Parts: sequence; structure tokens; C-alpha cells
Amino acid sequence: MNRELEYMFVQCARVWIPDAEEVWKSAELTKDYKNGDASLHLMLEDGTNIDHKLDPKTKNLPYLRNPDILVGENDLTALSYLHEPAVLHNLKVRFIDSKLIYTYCGIVLVAINPYETLPIYGTDIINAYSGQNMGDMDPHIFAVAEEAYKQMARDERNQSIIVSGESGAGKTVSAKYAMRYFATVSGSASEANVEDKVLASNPIMEAIGNAKTTRNDNSSRFGKYIEIGFDTRYRIIGANMRTYLLEKSRVVFQADEERNYHIFYQLCASAHLPEFKNLRLSSANDFLYTRQGRSPVIDGVDDTKELCTTRNAFTLLGINESYQMGLFQVLAAILHLGNVEIKDRDSDSSLIPPNNRHLTAFCELVGVTYQDMAQWLCHRKLKTATETYVKPLPRLQATNARDALSKHIYAKLFNWIVEHVNKALITNVKQHSFIGVLDIYGFETFEINSFEQFCINYANEKLQQQFNMHVFKLEQEEYMKEQIPWTLIDFYDNQPCINLIEAKMGILDLLDEECKMPKGSDDSWAQKLYNTHLKTCSLFEKPRMSNRAFIIQHFADKVEYQCDGFLEKNKDTVNEEQINVMKASKFDLLVELFQDEEKATSPTGQVPGTGGRTRLSIKPDKGRDTKSKEHKKTVGCQFRNSLQMLMETLNATTPHYVRCIKPNDFKLAFSFDPKRAVQQLRACGVLETIRISAAGFPSRWTYQEFFSRYRVLMKQKDVLPDKKLTCRNVLEKLVQDQDKYQFGKTKIFFRAGQVAYLEKLRADKLRAACIRIQKTIRCWLARKKYLRKRCAAITIQRFTRGYQARCLAKFMRRTQAATIIQKYQRMYVEKRRYRQKQAAALAMQTILRAYMARQKYQALLREAKAVIIQKRIRGWLARCWYKRCLHSIVYLQCCIRRMRAKRELKKLKIEARSVEHFKKLNKGMENKIMQLQRKIDEQSKENRTINDRLVGLESSYTAESERMRGELGRLRGVEEDAKNKANQVSSLLEELERLKKELSATQQEKKTIEDWAQKYRDEMEKMVSELKDQNGLLKKEKDDLNRSIQEQSQQMTEKMTRAIAQETQQLETDLNEERSRYQNLLTEHLRLEEKYDDLKEEMALSSNVSKPGHKRTDSTHSSNESEYTYNSEYAELEDGSRAREDVTRGIDTSLTLKLQKRLTELEQEKQSLRNELENKEEQFQRARARDDEEFKKARGAELEYESLKRQELESENKKLKHDLAEMRQSLLGNAATGAGAPGSPAYKVLLDQLNASCEELEVRKEEVLILRSQLVSQKEAMHHKETMTEPSVYAADVSKLKDAEVKQAYVGLKDTNSSPRFMRQPLEVSDLLSRLRSAAPDFHKLNEDGELWLVNQGLKETIRLLEQQLQTQRRTYDNEVEALRGELQNVKEENNRQQQLLAQNLQLPPEARIEASLQHEITRLTNENLDLMEQLEKQDRTIRKLKKQLKVYSKRIGEMGAGQTEGQTSPGQMVDEPIHPVNIPRREKDFQGMLEYKKEDELKLVKNLILELKPRGVAVNLIPGLPAYILFMCLRHADYVNDDQKVRTLLTSTINSIKKILKKRGDDFETVSFWLANTCRFLHCLKQYSGDEQFMKHNTSRQNEHCLSNFDLAEYRQVISDLAIQIYQQLIKCMENILQPMIVSGMLEHETIQGVSGVKPTGLRKRTSSIADEGTYTLDSILRQLSAFHSTMCQHGTDPELIKQVVKQQFYIIGAVTLNNLLLRKDMCSWSKGMQIRYNVSQLEEWLRDKGLMTCGAKETLEPLIQAAQLLQVKKKTDEDAEAICSMCLALTTAQIVKVLNLYTPVNEFEERVSVAFIRTIQTRLRDRCESPQLLMDTKMIYPVTFPFNPSSLALETIQIPGSLNLAFLTRV
Repeated sequence: MNRELEYMFVQCARVWIPDAEEVWKSAELTKDYKNGDASLHLMLEDGTNIDHKLDPKTKNLPYLRNPDILVGENDLTALSYLHEPAVLHNLKVRFIDSKLIYTYCGIVLVAINPYETLPIYGTDIINAYSGQNMGDMDPHIFAVAEEAYKQMARDERNQSIIVSGESGAGKTVSAKYAMRYFATVSGSASEANVEDKVLASNPIMEAIGNAKTTRNDNSSRFGKYIEIGFDTRYRIIGANMRTYLLEKSRVVFQADEERNYHIFYQLCASAHLPEFKNLRLSSANDFLYTRQGRSPVIDGVDDTKELCTTRNAFTLLGINESYQMGLFQVLAAILHLGNVEIKDRDSDSSLIPPNNRHLTAFCELVGVTYQDMAQWLCHRKLKTATETYVKPLPRLQATNARDALSKHIYAKLFNWIVEHVNKALITNVKQHSFIGVLDIYGFETFEINSFEQFCINYANEKLQQQFNMHVFKLEQEEYMKEQIPWTLIDFYDNQPCINLIEAKMGILDLLDEECKMPKGSDDSWAQKLYNTHLKTCSLFEKPRMSNRAFIIQHFADKVEYQCDGFLEKNKDTVNEEQINVMKASKFDLLVELFQDEEKATSPTGQVPGTGGRTRLSIKPDKGRDTKSKEHKKTVGCQFRNSLQMLMETLNATTPHYVRCIKPNDFKLAFSFDPKRAVQQLRACGVLETIRISAAGFPSRWTYQEFFSRYRVLMKQKDVLPDKKLTCRNVLEKLVQDQDKYQFGKTKIFFRAGQVAYLEKLRADKLRAACIRIQKTIRCWLARKKYLRKRCAAITIQRFTRGYQARCLAKFMRRTQAATIIQKYQRMYVEKRRYRQKQAAALAMQTILRAYMARQKYQALLREAKAVIIQKRIRGWLARCWYKRCLHSIVYLQCCIRRMRAKRELKKLKIEARSVEHFKKLNKGMENKIMQLQRKIDEQSKENRTINDRLVGLESSYTAESERMRGELGRLRGVEEDAKNKANQVSSLLEELERLKKELSATQQEKKTIEDWAQKYRDEMEKMVSELKDQNGLLKKEKDDLNRSIQEQSQQMTEKMTRAIAQETQQLETDLNEERSRYQNLLTEHLRLEEKYDDLKEEMALSSNVSKPGHKRTDSTHSSNESEYTYNSEYAELEDGSRAREDVTRGIDTSLTLKLQKRLTELEQEKQSLRNELENKEEQFQRARARDDEEFKKARGAELEYESLKRQELESENKKLKHDLAEMRQSLLGNAATGAGAPGSPAYKVLLDQLNASCEELEVRKEEVLILRSQLVSQKEAMHHKETMTEPSVYAADVSKLKDAEVKQAYVGLKDTNSSPRFMRQPLEVSDLLSRLRSAAPDFHKLNEDGELWLVNQGLKETIRLLEQQLQTQRRTYDNEVEALRGELQNVKEENNRQQQLLAQNLQLPPEARIEASLQHEITRLTNENLDLMEQLEKQDRTIRKLKKQLKVYSKRIGEMGAGQTEGQTSPGQMVDEPIHPVNIPRREKDFQGMLEYKKEDELKLVKNLILELKPRGVAVNLIPGLPAYILFMCLRHADYVNDDQKVRTLLTSTINSIKKILKKRGDDFETVSFWLANTCRFLHCLKQYSGDEQFMKHNTSRQNEHCLSNFDLAEYRQVISDLAIQIYQQLIKCMENILQPMIVSGMLEHETIQGVSGVKPTGLRKRTSSIADEGTYTLDSILRQLSAFHSTMCQHGTDPELIKQVVKQQFYIIGAVTLNNLLLRKDMCSWSKGMQIRYNVSQLEEWLRDKGLMTCGAKETLEPLIQAAQLLQVKKKTDEDAEAICSMCLALTTAQIVKVLNLYTPVNEFEERVSVAFIRTIQTRLRDRCESPQLLMDTKMIYPVTFPFNPSSLALETIQIPGSLNLAFLTRV
């Protein structure tokens, strides 16, 4: 032990330590534990380091934590460490992480309430659990129910399912699902649907017995035990219900947030209904009994709808409407009674105010008088020995009496309903066994516990004792079975607690004794309890602070009970006078509730009247007194007795336990409160079960499982052939302590913790092996990588050095070559540069010199011109200046002189006025005179000199004057020129000024214009760029539009294609559904027919017993039966009803009514199917209309595209025309210059462009013409029809034919007329005569007794007849020619009209053109259809007429031939008759391939060919389908002889015999396969030789001659097709029964790849071992069985297409069953199991490939299974993984994907679990999927079968009948 502790409590080991919040907390050791350490060094999950102190006294170490691979196990007993924290953690992981609410704990199913609706209770889940062992599937309530049902059938022992738990834990729901499972799996033994009635009792009991509490919205306030009865065939026949301890106090009082019973609120919510008006109800808040809890409404519950459900349940259980209204009336009266207000009259009395409306309503509803009720509500009667007193009651006591009456009425009503529910559930059939479902309250403890909690806990003590004993017993049986030494296990025995309660002088006994005391009280009872038990019983305690309470130590917890109200509740007393008033009621139902007699009126019968009320006597009644002396049993006594009966019942049954756990007190979905869970686990006994298991050997392994799991711990030398001995030797080495394990017969038993120890050893061994493998692999990889690198490096070096050497040589060669190239290149460059510079210099010099010379010349020229201009300007300016100066000077002189003269004049005037002036003037005058005299002298001298000079000058002057005159003339001319020039200069100056002004204005304008031009240029450039961009965008948009239009049209086409494909697929799906529904209805019809046959046989047996002898039915019975079987359903129902009337004349009326009711239901179902078919047709029509609209839209888009294309063509055409016009103008413009002359280049270019334009126009015209021609050709093709009709068949008059020769001639003529050649052209008379002569015998060989003359006369008459016929043919021919001419004329007119219409349409727009053409085409096709229909009708009438005539003629010919043979031919002549050898071969040719039998041999034929035929011999030795060929050949002969009765009886006998053999040997695959193949072959023969064109395509000419000629057997083909469907379904069921046991074992459990899957401990519920034993199935078993199926069907000649359908169905069953089991088995959801499944699927695919069946669709049916296997193997961590899973698992539903992820369980420690966050990510990504919420696949689904036509190439005449068939009575015809 110390060694193991040291090995287990090491560093990194995980343990559980107590915690106040989470109860238990996980921690990890950070240091190894050594023996003697006082504490453990731990680290919590949040990283906190703590020291855990050990108890110094006990030194108990904390609980070890189980390995991760054991966490989340289905069975708690599979855990290695069995203790409270392990159980709690396992439940939490399953509930929170995996969303699993069910867990096994040994024999107990622990169910945790999820407070959420889960999709795990459907019919598919029920079917999946049906027939499975309890340990083979995941825990479920259905598994417990299946186990109980199976043990009842196997052990012939009654069963019980005990469901317990707290209020709100889900007890009622679990019990309801268990009953639903029984009702679904077993069904009922009659047509009364007892299982529906059993389920219908649930809503009734919930309405009257369930209420809302603070812990549960639908809490059961009573306990019930329902016994579901079964007959000998284990079908439900009835049920019985027992109830316990109804909580009556809830009727009058509810705590906060609670409600009264549901029925009261349902009535108040439905008070507005007309039928409830007289109840005077209103809102629930208006009544005292329904408003105290202040919570009248439950979220999500509609009380009005719930009442409808309750009423429907009442009706289903047979409680009629009047009784229902009576019940509601009583319930309403209780509500009104609660509102009756009682007031104080004084301190000792009370009263009810008069005319109280609620009391009035109560009295009216229950039919009592107001005065009596008011009297006895406030008074009571006291009896003494001599007289009786009436005592008033205080208000409080009166109120309590009122409430007691309400509780009593409700309890009576509750018991009445339970009683009548039981009556409705009881049947007359004898009960063989039963399964009881106990839904009882769990252990309860509240702050205030009263009498109800005491009784509840008392019941749980009894149940816990029974549970402990049962668990102990099972453990003992297991040990004894395995021959293990049995040691007594110490477990808690609660018998002392039970004795404390129920023993003599126990609590209940003292309570009853106190109730008998006159002045008994709760206080005195409490004192008696203290005095009796306080010192004697350790389980009884007294609270410290109270004298009115007591404490009991129950098995679950200590509970303190308050003594207040115990006596009152135990007495349950009601005022007797009030009861008497109730009994005197006029309301019959109330009287029935209170009557003492046991017999009560049936709720379905008439209610008898009871008369008026009974008078109340004040005097004592002796009889009543004696009766009252009888002590009434108290509530505690009654409960103890009923509990004792319950325990006796449970002890007589095999119990199954369901413990319901409430995860939290707030009703939160999937929220786990560890504290509350631990309390309930302790209370419900789960931990006690764990403790009992842990005390022994809880872990158990088979030797094979132990060897497979721990093979890694063994050495090769330890492995012995005997695995048991091997396991023993290895285990002794691994575990030294022998007490830790025990070896049983088949199992090894381990103590708690040993499996974890072995797992740790295994994990360490695997880890060490992994490390060694990793080390070796890494070494090998490193070595391999080094060698690879070394080799690569050497190779790289070699190639690098070679490359470098080559590069060096190449470099040297290139360097030398580059040097030479550079030398010449540089020389060339320099030379070229020099020459370029020289040429450039010369050019520059030349240009520069020329430029300089030009510049100099220009300068000189400018200077000369400037000098001239300057000279002229300067002269002009000088003269102008001179003139201005001169003018100014003269003017200035004048001004100055005038001024001076004025001054002098002024002075002279002044002087002249003065003397001095005159003196001065005179003095001056003297001087002046003297001066003037002197001056005159001088001037005279000068004058003489001047005169002399003047004379000289005068001569010179004369000469000079002459010269000057000439010069003056010249100057005058110059002056005139100057004046003109001056004027011209002034004008030039003015012009210059004007020009300057204009120049400045022009410059300004130029500047403005330049600015505007620049701005305009910028704007234009911008606009051009914008236009270019816009043009580009437009082009791009145009391209995009064209592309989008094309894409849109393509998308529209694809969309239409997809829509059509989807619609087609939908229609195919609907067709398959309709076909499947039809085949299911056919199956149901056949089942009812078989049931009817069974009833008929039973009635026949009963009639044989009652009347000895046998009465043979008449011969018409078979025909009637055939009509009943194969005619229309209406006739079928009529004949069936007549047959039932004949057969069931002695049966009781109820059976007949049930059968008629079933037939009515079938008729209604048929009508509903017809309506559904009509709806499907309407949907199809709407879908077609929708497709037409989409087609029109698509056509509109195409028209838009065509219009755009046409616009582009028009624009291109306009462009071409514009280019042509421009070219013409250019030609005309250039004509004058000769540039456009012929032969010139410009002319050629223009001519080429013109030709190209013309060609383009021609191409466009050709396209238009092609389009028009296509349109015309399409219309002509649609207009085309066949105008030639075959000539009618000619009928000949054979009334004149008397001789055999003429008859033969007529036959030959008829054959000739019916030949194709004669149909094409009329024959001449010579041809007819030649043919007639050739057909007739040689007349020269006849005797000469006048026969030639007779022949000649006959020939003459024949010729005459033929001439008449020829004339008739000519007239017919002429009429046909005229008709053809007229038709040709009509065709011409139609053609003209079509051309006109085409011409008109071509002028219209494309849209209108198409609409007009379509409208015309529709009109034309309609007319053609009408014409064709008329022609078809006419031809049908003609054919029918000709057939009738042909039958008449053939009969006449037969009669005439028989008469002539009898009358004219003698026996001697018959020998020598030469005509017979001619006729015999024809008869053999026409009628071979038929078998003839006599009427009396028909039964022998059917017996030998069907009933007693051995399929194995026929299939091996003879041709496939031989019976079908023989039957058809017999049918052909019956058709040939035109015997309809024979045809009908043969087909009827055949079909009935096949049904009979299937009924007798339906479980034999070979028989079913054989008759499926033969039925299909018979059906194909009926089609192949029916004469229909569609079935004659593949026939030979000889086979066409063998077609049926007289009867149309289309209706019988449908009947035989239905028979084939029945056989196919029987075949599928037979295969399913064979494959079903193999699938799970072979596909899931068997290890095809040995060593991949690991085996985990499975606990008490052992599953099938995954290791192949001798009796287990493997994948090879499945493959061999599939091969056997395939070879058998091939040997029987089954159609290949039918084989494909069968294989597809087989693979669907395999995939569905495997996937369903995978979804319901947590141990199968692992990585290794996914690999196994994928390998198994690959083997199945290989089998398909070997058989050539890969295209049959079987592989696709395995796709969900393949994806589930892939889901198990893919990585499940990141968002990318989630996306990959969502894109991969398309065939799985969201529920299935989430279920697989939740169930994924690591088998080894190296695997990881799927996180909750990842699962939520998957759910978020798959939220938008539209799919069915169903979890499991439907394994009962059968694909609708079809029988494709498969003609046979076998000729009927070649078939030989072997003698082994004993058919010698058949004659080959």
C-alpha cells in the first residue's frame, strides 16, 4: 500500500480538496508525498500554491482524481476512483460540456433536468433503443424502459420503474417518456388505442394534480403508481393508477410565487367561452384560492389551450361532455366558496352577510340551499349521550371549516377522476404482466417542514431501504455468479429510522393516539414524542430553541419538523353537517362524489336522478351513531397502509431506478450548481450506491478486455495461449497486494483505484515507448538528414567547382574577345565621332556665315531706310519747330511792342500836359534835330554810295532776279510738294496715331483673345479628355453591359436550367414520396388484409367448433375474390364489406364497427392522398407557369440584347454611309486637280475603301437574309405534318361465301389486302386472279364429280365480288385523290398565308415580331391538335368497328367451316383430303409457344408450380424465371381461346398462391427473392406481349406474333406490380432482419484493424466486447452475407436494375444503423474508431466495385457515415478547422455534427477533448442551415422501388418443361 501511495501521490498527480463554494476543487501536487508528511504542497487550477494540512489523527490523504480518459464516462461505476468528487465532476462534465443529461450509476439512471427542450425523445430515438441491450447504447430513459420491457418478456416477471427526485427535477417528464416508450414499442392488443388512452391520462392528472412551485412550474403534488398491463403477446391492454398523499392544503393556500392546481387557472382563462358563462368565472386574480401566490401566469404556457388538451383527454377516456361540465361546475363552486366572506358577529360567533353573491353562486352550482349552507358554515353540531347542540363558530374556526370543506370536495373530485380514468384504462382482456411506473416525490427539506414533508420523507426512507437491499442483492449475485469469496459489505441500514416512524409507539402511532384524545393538541403530542424517543433513539432530537418541533436523522439529512398542524392534517376532519348538505344536493355528480356506496354511475352512461334533498334531523340518529362509532382511519394510517401495499408490489417486481437531479434553483438551462447537486445525490441514494460499489470490487474486466487493454504491460514470454492464465500471471507481477483484485470465472474484479493504477502503469509504459520511438525516429531522421545534406553538399561542391571553372574559361575568352572588340569599337567610335564633328563644324560654319551675312545685309538695309526716315522726319520736325517758334516770336514781339507803346503813349500824354515836359521835349527836339541833321547828312552820303552800289546791284539784280524767278518757280513747286507732303505727313501721323490706338486695342484684344483662346483650349482639352474618359467609360459600360447581358442571359439560362433541374428534382422527389406513400399504403392495406384473413380464419375455426362439418364455398368465390382484390377501391370496399358481413356474422358488433371505422379511415386517407395529388398537380402547373414567366423574362433580356446589337449595326451602317459620302465628296473635290484620276494611288485607296464598305454591307444583308430564312424554316418545320393517311381496311362481305375454296380465297385476299404493298397502290384484276389461282389448290387433281364446276362457279362469284371491290377501291382512290388535292390546295394557301404573315412580321419590331409569331404558332398548333384529335377519334371508332366486324366474320367462318366439314366430308375422304396438309403448318406457326391445361388442372398447376416448388433446385438446374414463363404460356392459351373466366381465375390463383407462399415462408430470403424475380419476369412478359408499341420495340418478329390478341391486361399488370412491391418490401425486411444483428458488431465494435482501438473500462453496464469472439459478427460476416444475397438474386434471374435498388437499400440500412449507434454511443466516438469506420466503408466500396455496382447509388447512402468518420479524425481546434468541418459535413445535420463533437471521447491520454467554444463556433456557422432537426436517420425508410421494363430475348417456343416440375398435364399447343 505504501508503495502504491508513493507511486500515486507524486509530483503532477491531481487530487480533490474540499471547497466551500464548489464543494470540491481540483489541485495538483507540486512535490512528491513522503510517508509521514504533515501536509501536501498543491497548486490550484488558477495557479495558486497552497499547503493542504493533513488530519494529524487519521492522516487521510485527499481523494485522487481519475485519469482524463475516464472523465465523462457513461457509467459512474466505470471510474477507477469511486468517491463523491469523482461522481460530481463526471456528472458536471457530461452535463455542461457534452450536454448529456443521463448517466448510469450502476443500476440507477441519473437524470439531470436541462430546463430546455432536447430533441432526444422522438420516434427515431425510440426505434434506435428498441431491442438494444441496456449497456450497448448511451444512457437514456428509453434504455431503462427497454430493459424493463425486455426483462418482462424474457423472465416472465413484472417490472417497476421508480422515478424519484426533488420537485422540479423532472420526475413527471421522465415517467411520461417511459410510458410513451411502452406505448410506442408494444402497441395495443386491440383497435381501441389503449396506449393513446394511457398517454391521455397524463394531461388530466397534470391539470388536477400539478401546480407551480418556487422550484418547478409543473410540480406533481401527489405520488402516483401506474401499472401498464400487457397481454401474452406483450401488447398494452390497459393501465391502472394509484395515487398517494394529494397536497390538499394547496387548494386553499399557496406561498409566494406559487400557484394552485392548473385546472383552476385553465377554467379562469377560458371563462369567456359560451359554455362556461353559467360558471360565473372571471380572472384568477378575483378569487382568493388562485391569487394568494401572486403569480397567476406561467411564462410560455397558454392555460386556454391547456384546457382544450385536458378536455380532449377527457373525451378520449370516455368521460362525456355532460360529466366534464359537471366537473368544471364543481371546480368553479370551490373557487366561489373560497370567496365567501365570513364576518364576526361577536367574539364567539360569526355570520355570512345575506345575499352573498359568491355563496349564492356556490349554492346554485352545487344545487344546495343558501340557508343551509350559510347556517352550517358558521355553526357546528355537538352530540352528547342524550341530545344534540348547535354551537356557533368564531370567524377563524368558520373560515377553517370553509377551507376544510373546499379541500374535501377537491379530494373527492380528484379521487373520482382517478377512479374513472382507471375504469377507462381497464379492458376485459386478461392481464398477463405489467410494468409499474412510480412517480413519487423525492426527499424534501424546507425552512418550515410540516406533516406533508414528514410523510414524503417517510416514503423515501422505505424506498431507500428497498433500493439498498436490491443493490446489495445484485452485488451478491454478481460475486456468487463469478465464484468470488463473498464478504459482507457494510452499508447504511435505515431500518431504525423506519422503526422510529412506523413501529409501535412510533411517531405515527403516537400521532394517531393523540388524535383520539378529546383535548389532544400538537403541544401535548410533542411532549409525548420527547418523553418517548428523546433518550431512547439516537435518530430523534429536540431543537434547542423550540418545544413545538422535533428533528429526525434521515438517510439523507437531518430534518426539523414543526408540530403545528400535524393533528389537524392527520385527522382531516370536515363538518358532518356540511357533508350532509352536500349529499342532499340536487346536483347528481356532487351526490355521486359524496355517496358511501362503492358503485357509481358510469361517466359514459345516463345519469340517474336522485331526487330532492334530505331533511336534517336535530335528534341523534341511532344508525348514524353506530356508524360514527366506527373509528375513521387517519391520514397517516392510510398513508402507511398504502405505502406498505406499494412496497409489497415493488418487492414482487424487478425494480429499475431513475434518480432525477435538479441542477440549480433558478431554472437556468444547462447550469450546474455543485452544492445543490451534492445535496440531491446524497438524498437520492446515488452516493450510497457508489459507496456500496466501492466497498467491494467496482471495476470489472473480462479476460479478453484486460488482455487487449494491458497487452503493452506484458512481455512476449508472458503471453501464453491461455489468456486467462496470462492475465493472472501478469496481474500478480503488476499488483503485489492480492486483496486488490479477484479472479472470477469470466471477469477480473478490481478494488477502487486499481484501474487508475494500471492505467498509470500503461500510460508510463506507453510514454516510455513513445520516448524511445521518438528518440530512435529522431536519430534516424537526423542521421538521414545529415547524410542527405552531406551528399547534397558534395554534389553541390562538385557542380559548383565545375561551374566556376567553366565560368573562368568563359570569362577569359570573353575578356580577350572584349579587348579586340573594344579596340575596333573605340577606333570606329572615334572615327565616327571625328567625322561627325567635322561635318557638324562645316555645317555650322556654313550656316553661321550665311546667317551673319543675312544679318549684316538686313542691318545695312535697316540703317539706310532708317536714315531716310530720320532725314525726312527731322526736316519735317525742324520746319514745324521753326514755324512754331517764328509764330511765337512774332506774337511775342507784337505783345511786347504793344505794351511798350501803351506805356510810352501814357507817358507822352502825361508830359504833354506838363511844361517841363515840353521843355524837355523841346530840348530833346533840338538835340534830335541836330542829330537828325547830322544823320541826314550822313545818310545822304550813304545814299549816294548806295545809289551807286544800287545801280551796280540793279544790273546784277536783273540777272539774279531772272535766275531767282526760275528758282522761285522751282521752289514754289517744291513748296507745293512740301505742302502736299506735309498734309500727307499729318494724315500719316493721324493714321499712325490711329494705328497705334488700333494696335494697342488690337494687342489688348489679342491678349484677351489669347487668354480666352488659352482658356478655351484648356476647357476644350479638359472637355475632350472628359469626353474621351466618358467615351471610354461608355465603351466600358457598353462592353460591361454586353458582357452583363451575355452573362445575364447565360445566368438566366443557367438559372432556368437549375430551376428546371431543381423543379425536376423536386418533382422526382415528390414522385418518389408519392410512390413511397403509395407503397406504404399498399403495405398497410396488405397488413389489414392479412389481419382480415386471420380474423376470417379465427371465425372459421370458431364456426367449425360450433358447427361440425365443413361447408364448401361456391365456385364464384374465387371470381368474387379476384374482383375484390383487383378492381377499383370502391368495389374493393363494397366487396370487402360484403365479405366481412358474411364472415363476421357471428362476431360481436364492436369488431364490425371497428373494421368499418378502419375502412372509413382508409377511404379518408385515400381521399386525402387524391387531394394531395391534385395539390401536387396544381403546384406543378404553377411551377410550369413560373418557368414560363422566367422564360419570358429571359427572352426579354435576349430581345434587349438583340435590340442593342441591332442599334450597333445601324450605327455602323450609318458610319459606313457617312464614310462613303465623304469619300465621294473627296473624289469630287479632287477631280479638278486630277488627284482622283483612275490609276492614281488616292483613287485606288478610295476604291479599296469603297469596295470594303460594299462588302461589309453585303455581309450585313446576308446576315439579315440568314435570320429571315431561319425564321421561315422554323415555322415551316413547325407547320409540317403528315398529310397522308393509310387507306382504311377493306371489309368484305362473306355472307355469299359457301364453299371452302371460296373461303380460302377470301382469306388469301384479306391477307393480300392487309399487306403493305396493297395499302400503297391498288392491284389490277389480273394480279388478283393470279394470286387467287396461286393460293388455291390444283383443281386438276380433283375428281370429276362436278367439283370443277362448283369451283368455277365459286371463282366467278369471287371475280364478281373482286370487281365490285375494285370499283369500290377506285372510287375510294378517286375520293382520296380529291381529298389530297384539296389538302394540297389548303397547304398552298397556308404557305401563302405564312409568307404574308412572315413578311408582315419582318416589318415589325423584334419584340412584336416574336410575340406575333408565337401567337400564330400557338393558334396553328392548337388547330392541328384539334384536327389530330378528331382524326384519332375517327380512327379509334373505325378500329373498334372493324374489330367487331372481324370477330363476327371469324365466328361465321368458324361455324361455316365446321358445318361444311361435318356435312360434306366423310371419314374416308378425310384421309385423302389434300387441303389439310396446307393448313396444318399454318396453325403450328401461329399458335406455338402456348400451354394448354384443363379447368380442373388449375389447382394442380398452382400447387406444383408455386406452392410446392423448391427455389433452390429451380434456380440451380433450370433457366431463371421458368415458372413465370410457364404461367404466361398458359395465360396465352387462355387468351387465344378467348376464355375470360380462365384468364381471370388463372391470374387470381397465381397471385393468391404467391401471397400464400410469402405468408408461409416470408422469412426465407431465397423464397422471397425467387418469387420477386419470377413476379417481375411475369410482369415483363405481360408488358412485352401486350401488343403496345412502347413494349414491342425490342421484340423479334416471332415474339410480336405471340402477343396477346383478345384481352387487355393493363389492370392486372398494376395488380401484379403491387404484388411485386409487396414482395420487394418483404425482401427488404427479410434482409434487414438478417443484417441487423451484424451491422453494429461488424461496423463499429469489431476491430478490423487490430490494435488501433483501445478498450476502456465500461462499468456495471457491460457492452459487447470489441474483440472478435466465436459468436460475434465481423465485417467479413457482413460482406459474406451481402455476397450471398447478391449471388442468390443473380441465380434467380432478378433484373439488374432491381438488384441495384436492393443493394442501395442494403447499404442505406448499414449506414443508417451504424450512424445511429455512433450517435448514441459515447464510447464509439474516438479517433481510432473513425479510422476503423473508414476502413470498413472502404471494404464495402471494394465489394461494390467487385460486383460492378458502383453506379447504383449505394455509395452515396454511406456519405453521412463517411463524413461522421472524417469528423472524428479531423483536427478540432481553430476557426479554420471549424470552417473545414462545415464545408466537409454536408450530408450531416447540425444536430448530428454537434452530437458527434459532444460525444467525442479520447481513448488515450494523448488525445484531446473538443472544447465547448469550438462546438459553439460550429453551431454559429451552421445556424443558417435549413434542415430537419431530427437527430437519427430513419432506419425503417425504404426507397420507393421501380420495375424498369426488361424484355426477354428468350423465345417461348424454345422453352422446355422439365419433368421434375410434375406438369405432365400441360399440353404444348
